[in-house]
Amino acid sequence: MQPSRTLAAMRLSLELARRGTRGANPLVGAVIIDPDGTILATGYHRGAGTPHAEADALNRLGSIDPVAARAATMLVTLEPCNHTGRTGPCSRAIIDAGIGNVIFAVADGGAVAGGGAETLRAAGVNVEQGLLEDQAAELNHRWFAARAAGRPFTTLHLAQTLDGRIAAKDGTSQWITSPRSLLHAHEVRARVGAIVVGTGTVMADDPRLNARDEHGEPFASQPRRIVMGQRDIPGDAALKADGNWEQVRTRDPHEVLARIASRDIGHVLIEGGASVATAFLAADLVDEIFLYQAPIFLGSGRGSVGELGIDTLASARHFRLDAVDGDAVRILGPDTLTHLEPMPTGTGTP
Repeated sequence: MQPSRTLAAMRLSLELARRGTRGANPLVGAVIIDPDGTILATGYHRGAGTPHAEADALNRLGSIDPVAARAATMLVTLEPCNHTGRTGPCSRAIIDAGIGNVIFAVADGGAVAGGGAETLRAAGVNVEQGLLEDQAAELNHRWFAARAAGRPFTTLHLAQTLDGRIAAKDGTSQWITSPRSLLHAHEVRARVGAIVVGTGTVMADDPRLNARDEHGEPFASQPRRIVMGQRDIPGDAALKADGNWEQVRTRDPHEVLARIASRDIGHVLIEGGASVATAFLAADLVDEIFLYQAPIFLGSGRGSVGELGIDTLASARHFRLDAVDGDAVRILGPDTLTHLEPMPTGTGTP
């Protein structure tokens, strides 16, 4: 097979991976080709609980002659997993399908999911690694960082005015952004395992913090509500309604994420307020941002982010547009939604 064709197939795998959603699982794409480089099937991972990229591609491949399967090559952006979670191990699915060759970009390296390459080799599959490794590692650089730290992947929600305000001078804040923005935010809530707010937000807004559809009905999947802070929460607080909540009496974001990780939750949404957002940003614990911006000015009031301990422009925290799961900048009714991720370490400023 011509190297250019395997390279093209791996580039396609990376493009497919970007169609997924960031969260508890990494972004992964897979392409199956025949010895001539013809694409037989493609797949990508759509999020936690859905088929992994390899399984998705194999499902689309369907039945195939054993000789043809043995001659086929699967190119995948991440080493096939070797563990059973909500889905089975991809290494076993590849072996059972009779695929004879696997090329993956970057090793998994995890104690739980890693080792798929050795399982494949032991079963007689020809395995190669390292094709477009740097690009594949960068695609999931914050997911790798979160896993290495033993913490959940962390998404920050910011809803603000054009001048960066989340509440007016009199404290009013509902609703700065439009129903379209609110619906998108609720869709994000529905795919995380936990949602974090501070005691100030609970006292000021008494939010339910559940995930609701456009008709106001709860989604089937609901996040655990986590209140961060020292003040007692009123007994009749709306978020206590179904018991799916807890308070972590600390202002340390590391402690909050450690508590959430202890519950085997892999994706958390930070939703409010400014002090909480600031704490997670200052500690470099934010892996992606959904920034909802309404076309209004307040001129005064509460800002979305406070003091980050940055004294000079050279020390600024740099983020970049993230076009994973759609356009990096989207129009939601009158609002603008910007999807961002931190710049990878060592890549310099935008």
